[in-house]
Amino acid sequence: MQRIRLRYTKRGRLRFTSHRDFQRAFERALRRAEVPMAYSAGFTPHPKVSYANAAPTGTGSEAEYLEIQLTERRDPAPLKELLNESLPTGLDITDAVEAHTSGLADRLQASVWELRLDGVEPADAARAVELFLAAEEVQVERRTKNGMRTFDARGAVARLEAAAPEGDRPDGKACAILRLVVRHLTPAVRPDDVLSGLRAAADLAPPVPAAVTRLAQGLLDEETGAVTDPLAPDRDAAEAGSTTAAG
Repeated sequence: MQRIRLRYTKRGRLRFTSHRDFQRAFERALRRAEVPMAYSAGFTPHPKVSYANAAPTGTGSEAEYLEIQLTERRDPAPLKELLNESLPTGLDITDAVEAHTSGLADRLQASVWELRLDGVEPADAARAVELFLAAEEVQVERRTKNGMRTFDARGAVARLEAAAPEGDRPDGKACAILRLVVRHLTPAVRPDDVLSGLRAAADLAPPVPAAVTRLAQGLLDEETGAVTDPLAPDRDAAEAGSTTAAG
């Protein structure tokens, strides 16, 4: 049994696909690419695919992860290309490694998000960020399947910065960019929760919905706020194994 870990994207209009829609598209791509998948037991066998911490519907992502189990060994690089030929543009496999370690989900400790706030002046966004970070806690509400829930949006935020977009906008309209590092806690704090917190702490209310994209997720360095590649331990283990075999 071989395990392959994949990093994939949700871009453009595909950001509006639900996780279930992606599952169907991905399993269809597995069949088209004739990947020798391992299947679960029971009356309705399913391909053994483990999805980890999928982004909410409506948000883009450059860093989604999953793991597949194969009955025959395959080289990850050609497998990636075969799957991309069968997936719609916007759902793209950007990395593939053989799993040499356990606990991929445990390494997804935090996410880096980019929030594009059209209609918001960068100076106003920077002031709101300062007030938000100065608060010990920022209570927000979110409707869940069990009703409204109140929780602290501040505690999960490891890093938050505001900036103007690179280059001048041709239409001359205001726009601010937020870069956000959020720890994966329970309850989960999402980018829209942080936006609610900015509204509560500093009365920042963008006139149009924010365009949200996940840029990375992985291990969190608490000192620097950096998020590192969760597939790096598998690459390191593979290189160590190759060096040992060569020796």
